[in-house]
Order: sequence, then C-alpha cells, then structure tokens
Amino acid sequence: MSDREEEFLVCQSYVGVKLLIDDNHIFKWVDEALLDEIERLARRTTVLEETISHITTESTDHKKMVFERMQMKLEKEIFERLEEELLESKSSMKKMCIVVIVGCMMIVGLSKVIG
Repeated sequence: MSDREEEFLVCQSYVGVKLLIDDNHIFKWVDEALLDEIERLARRTTVLEETISHITTESTDHKKMVFERMQMKLEKEIFERLEEELLESKSSMKKMCIVVIVGCMMIVGLSKVIG
C-alpha cells in the first residue's frame, strides 16, 4: 500500500464481501474521520454532562428533603420536651404556692392562738 492509500479510512460496514458494491460507500480522509469522531465524542460528552447534572440535582434535592424531615422531627421532639418541662414546672410551682399559703395560714393561726 502506498502512503496515499493509507490516508483513507474505509467505512467498516462495507469491509468484506460487499466492499465497494454500494454507491453509498464513503471514503474519508483520516483528518475528516478524526474530526467526525471528535464531534461525536463532544456530543456524547454533552449528553453525559447533562445526565450527571440531572443526577446531581436529584441527589441534592433528595438530601435537602431528608434534611428538612430530620429538622422537622427534631423540632417536634424539642417542642414536646419543652411542653413536658413547662407542665412539670407549673405543677411544682402550684405545689410550692399551696405550701406557702398553708404555712402562712398556720403562722397567722398560731399567732392568734398564742398572742
């Protein structure tokens, strides 16, 4: 094969028995074939970038949703604990007031009896 013949790239679909039978057979210069391959890879890269972007967006949305659920769960748990503590402190405050009132009444009663 001469150098000139080596510069051509034969379309792979016609290699073998059907070589040069069809008029649609394409000979391309090596440079043109490489440019076509680069363009094809560029399109494929663009599609892959879009797919990765879509997957990243979905992943971010999922993480955000999980974070919001956890945040709501923690807020609910904190509010429940606060309500329990508030009720408990109100109850102990009422008990303390009753003890103080009963103590004052006893002091007043004893002061009247003694004095």
